[in-house]
Amino acid sequence: MRLDRYIASVTDLSRKDVKRLLKDASVTVDGECVRDPAFQVNDEHSVELDGQNLRAPGHRYFMLHKPEGYVCADKDRLHATVFELMFEDNMERLHVAGRLDIDTTGLVLVSDDGQWIHRVPSPTSQCFKRYRLQTAELIDPRCAKRFAEGVYLGEEKRRTLPAQLEILGEFEALLSIQEGRYHQVKRMFGAVGNRVVSLHREAIGGLMLDSDLEEGEYRALSEDEIDACFAQAGVDEL
Repeated sequence: MRLDRYIASVTDLSRKDVKRLLKDASVTVDGECVRDPAFQVNDEHSVELDGQNLRAPGHRYFMLHKPEGYVCADKDRLHATVFELMFEDNMERLHVAGRLDIDTTGLVLVSDDGQWIHRVPSPTSQCFKRYRLQTAELIDPRCAKRFAEGVYLGEEKRRTLPAQLEILGEFEALLSIQEGRYHQVKRMFGAVGNRVVSLHREAIGGLMLDSDLEEGEYRALSEDEIDACFAQAGVDEL
């Protein structure tokens, strides 16, 4: 990361103020005076401003209740993004851990922890995502067995990983999947001759969407909740 950007991110100083301080020889990196704002620093460097050590803040983790009509992208020319619902410093560092389609609602996780962001949606984490859904046609009870065995999606050459279907009513069910393929839930039901008309993600691993969060609202995660994403609470052995 550029030195001027690093200092601005861990202080209340503007980039303009930081560049002035660099010019005035107020900044040292590992004990050496540095005036170049483009100097690259990382977590191993010791950066001091006027003799005071500067440390990067800890990673940030949030849950957000996504409404319809928003996309899980950093920027989009046609649609509003979930980041337009958030008001945090250094927004450019925040990214979504596992996207939802524009017409899907529910739990979205946001963080600036790159490793955590990639771990949550990765199939190797076996981090099940639970969706509550409604379908256009009656749900065939045999779908539970088919989804547990895996189904082919279109021309893809491998089946989906084992998924758990809990039928709640003729047109309503819970589906827990451990992957995040493109439009996966909708395509799984399409593969068995049905169509999803409503889709809501209510849990990731052992982390449930906070029922106190209205659509469009978000809050920070606790330490226990950060780890709960990788717990398999409520998912039977498949």
